[in-house]
Amino acid sequence: MMTRVHLLFFYSNNFQKLILVSDRYVKNMHVAEEIVQDMFLKIWEDKELLLYVNSVKAYLYRSVVNASINYINRQKNIEKHHLKIAEHLTDDDIDIINEQNELIVLLYNEIEQLPEKCQKVFKLSRLEGLKYRDIAAELSISEKTVENHMSNALRLLRLRVIHNIHEEDPKSKAKYFSLLSLFLY
Repeated sequence: MMTRVHLLFFYSNNFQKLILVSDRYVKNMHVAEEIVQDMFLKIWEDKELLLYVNSVKAYLYRSVVNASINYINRQKNIEKHHLKIAEHLTDDDIDIINEQNELIVLLYNEIEQLPEKCQKVFKLSRLEGLKYRDIAAELSISEKTVENHMSNALRLLRLRVIHNIHEEDPKSKAKYFSLLSLFLY
């Protein structure tokens, strides 16, 4: 049975070589590295995979080649799917996507105007989905301080959006109300 020491030996002696093998297929060094790391992780978590293998080196190379080919096939399927979606997009769909992108740009512009700590807390909460206690730990502040920054950020963003609503045409007002309901409540 292969021990972890043996596996570490194979890892250190073959990692770079296996990345190069994978890169020949996937043509992306970062992806190749991930494929090789995933393969070693799978073996590390389940060493019994190697119990019936005659040559570990051959197994490693074959596994990397197979994983690289699988990656290429998945990418081709994703590309085909995206092309099908693109073929069926209407002008209305494109308009909706553009409006959504405008809202996102508007939101990011407004977030960038917030005071630094409010901005950081808002991004961690609303854009990265962290809980207040996790934000507090990451920023080395109390949860109450996180709550205060979040309240302040939301208050300021609501005021700015509402201010912009009064200055805009009816179509833009609808966009701002969407922004309010999606991100600020």
